[in-house]
Amino acid sequence: MARQLRFDGAGSGDPEDVAQLQHLQEDKVPIVVPRTARTEFGPRDRDTEPRILAPDQFARLFEDFQHSAWHLEMRRGYAVDRAQATYAQFTRGEAPTWNMESPWARTISAKTQDGAVVGRVRIVDNPPTEGQLYLLAHAEHNDALGEDVRNMWREDAKRVGLPDEDFWIFDSYIVALCLFDDDDTLTGAELVTDPARVNQYNRVRDIAQHYAVPYEAFALTARKE
Repeated sequence: MARQLRFDGAGSGDPEDVAQLQHLQEDKVPIVVPRTARTEFGPRDRDTEPRILAPDQFARLFEDFQHSAWHLEMRRGYAVDRAQATYAQFTRGEAPTWNMESPWARTISAKTQDGAVVGRVRIVDNPPTEGQLYLLAHAEHNDALGEDVRNMWREDAKRVGLPDEDFWIFDSYIVALCLFDDDDTLTGAELVTDPARVNQYNRVRDIAQHYAVPYEAFALTARKE
């Protein structure tokens, strides 16, 4: 049996709309369904070739977003972190000296000061890897730039159904799936703009934000483990 969909809405009132319908029951009226209802919830063409952004193209997304940027961090380490002087400071047991004037820091700080929301949920193994411990320390730098930083244990992420994907969402309608090589170096990003897929990632964001713990509280818990 074919699945029946019911839409509730105001009648269109347009005789031309009625004329296009051949089997409209007397007690029913036609309504206008927005095109977005079909694009957001309808079938998708899965044969479309993915669009891959080079690292420099991916970086421009941080300059171009208007309202929000959010990151689900799934990896156990990032090459870009290990290349920082602050990483060496951290591994030596020193307090890292965060650079508030780096291009990244200036970009994110300007965005958040202008009212944009920037956040991330970092997934952490138990016990945490060295890279994850570094990012726990690095969270104070993110916080100083105006970001909302939260953490979640990996087993909890699996329990609530988070995908094993590392990605950014920009303005709730652009998703960038981060691509890495075996050395944890970012090689590019797959751009996702299909509304139905984007909605799925937005839902992942909402779930992660709900269950994740602010980084200060999580750091206290991680030290006790």
